[in-house]
Amino acid sequence: MTIDQLASIVMMAAMFVMVITGVHLAFVLVFLGLIFGLFFQGPMVLHLAMFQIYHVMQSEVLIAVPLFVFMGLLLDRSGVAERIFQSLYEVFGPVRGGLAIATVVTCAVFASCTGVIAATVATMTLLALPPMLKRNYDKGLGTGVICAGGSLGILIPPSVMLIMYGPMATLSVAKLFAAALFPGLLLAFLYIAYIVVFCMISKNAAPAISADELEGTRLTQFIRAGWNMIPAIFLVTSVLGLIIAGITTPTEGAGIGAFAAMILTAFNKQLNYKNLKSAAEGTLIITSMVMFIIIFSGFYNSVFLFLGGGTLIKSALMSLPFGKWFVLFIMMFILFIGGFFISWQGLLYIVIPIFIPVVKALGFDPIWFAILVCLNLQMSFLTPPFAYSIFFVKGVAPPEVTTWDIYRGVVPFVAVQAITLTVCIIFPQIITWLPRVTIGS
Repeated sequence: MTIDQLASIVMMAAMFVMVITGVHLAFVLVFLGLIFGLFFQGPMVLHLAMFQIYHVMQSEVLIAVPLFVFMGLLLDRSGVAERIFQSLYEVFGPVRGGLAIATVVTCAVFASCTGVIAATVATMTLLALPPMLKRNYDKGLGTGVICAGGSLGILIPPSVMLIMYGPMATLSVAKLFAAALFPGLLLAFLYIAYIVVFCMISKNAAPAISADELEGTRLTQFIRAGWNMIPAIFLVTSVLGLIIAGITTPTEGAGIGAFAAMILTAFNKQLNYKNLKSAAEGTLIITSMVMFIIIFSGFYNSVFLFLGGGTLIKSALMSLPFGKWFVLFIMMFILFIGGFFISWQGLLYIVIPIFIPVVKALGFDPIWFAILVCLNLQMSFLTPPFAYSIFFVKGVAPPEVTTWDIYRGVVPFVAVQAITLTVCIIFPQIITWLPRVTIGS
């Protein structure tokens, strides 16, 4: 091992220590990149930093990030999610665990319209948790299903994670969208399956709603649910359908989606200055955070790879016993453990560029591996201490819901996520079939 490679290990260890002690990831990355870069590369590292900023600003695909974020935040204020949940509340309510099932379905529909996790989780906590608590639902089940369902937006397209992954790994974002659709729907289905099994075992954990509390006949309830789903179907068709069909680029689709969200908001009489300003400010904050991490992690990685850290890790992984599947397991395990301490954006831009050469050397499909990564990183939203979904739920939940209730509730859903990841590894066609038949090789 050379002095440079030893320095790269120190650089990686220092990053983990600083992040765990509470320093913001973006500042950690730029600080370590500058310190190690100036010491081993000299003033030329400043040119490298400027080149990284220019490279990010040049990316046409990343323009889709603020557009999709704006679309999601505006939809959060449009009342679409409320209408969908209320109608599904009536459809599934008479079934044990029905409110939890309605929450998952609403989250899946809302996820297909927006990739903004914070908006989805906060909205569903306000909409779904009070009626569940009112009917004596198990607090763990109620909060766990919101945390898990709300995080579906990071996987089901249009996902900001997929938009960020594409340019970083030089992969088609349209193909990533197509590849992520079935795994996302499978995950939502397995959430519902877990709820059904849980309610069969614990009969008092999620009581059904009495027929007296619901309005109209069953037929009327189903018709109302279908009618309220039309806006979401319209938006999904106008965005995701056009992108997967190859009619529009992801950036063009994001522009269409943002415009369609404004139409839906206006149709619901919520398109006013207050909502537009709030959505614009939220877009600015989220996009700025994302861009800082993209730029600084790219700079950090450039220095890390210059020191030989990437070669060292590749050699270590390739020398592992038991073949390529054990190497894949180790990479997935590293991402899972990293998700406890580092945000998904950091893992995506720090770890994945190091793994990509290993994936190519082992002969894995890069699109397939990308979706496995996104499935894995979705678990980071539910695994403390840095579990965003848990923080969002706790922030708006009633006082009687404790942090322990949420921790207890998310554990089974993390297990379901792990099962889904395993199924997609064993049956890769779940990921690879749709992009192959819609977009081609």
